[in-house]
Amino acid sequence: MRGCFPENNIELQINSKGNLVAGDSYHYQDIDNYVKKKLIGSHPQTEKIILQETYINTYKIPINCKVCIKKYELTYSEKNGEEMLTGEWGGYIFGTGADCGRGTITLTRIKESAFKEVPEIEVDTGQIRLDFYDNAEIDGDSISVLVNRRTILSHQKLNVKPITVFVRVDPQNTFQEVEMVAENLGSIPPNTAILIVTAGEKRYQLLLTSTTEKSARVRFVYEKNTSPDKNIK
Repeated sequence: MRGCFPENNIELQINSKGNLVAGDSYHYQDIDNYVKKKLIGSHPQTEKIILQETYINTYKIPINCKVCIKKYELTYSEKNGEEMLTGEWGGYIFGTGADCGRGTITLTRIKESAFKEVPEIEVDTGQIRLDFYDNAEIDGDSISVLVNRRTILSHQKLNVKPITVFVRVDPQNTFQEVEMVAENLGSIPPNTAILIVTAGEKRYQLLLTSTTEKSARVRFVYEKNTSPDKNIK
């Protein structure tokens, strides 16, 4: 399909309860160039699924990009062990209401999201505490921490005591990307850290691994609802 990027992909992450469906849609070129939208819908018949994108949750797109809010009418099928949704889509341009076209679409079930490499945590608590610890043996790992590509900690050694960072995620700050950059690999490569995330009453533990060539990232998004658990691309 045509869209914001030279190459356009769609991933739907959906779950269902009864005949109701909810989740997220990703329209993307890669994990750094994408639009994420909320989905609601229904499957009134066993094979038929109707999905409507409702609002933009997160986006990282070119400034001149127009976002299409789409509605999908899809039919489920399975052939030779491959699960598919096929059907049609139509929609309107966000902010203008102008028609953004129609087309056909085929989605196949995938085992893992294209966005698995960058974990995304939905929170609604405002201030979040991030504690970075060395993983297992203390071996001299040193890191820098960036928030939305801005360095907030530089050349800090991981230890038994945490390196602590606070970020704010709320209706005025709906998206924050935290990046851990390895400044060295310590005596036991690669550079690994345990990240403890405290968001209100919720607590998460992530293992982050980075090298001098590749950093580790996690994204926080302000959202009241829980995240989906089924991935279709």
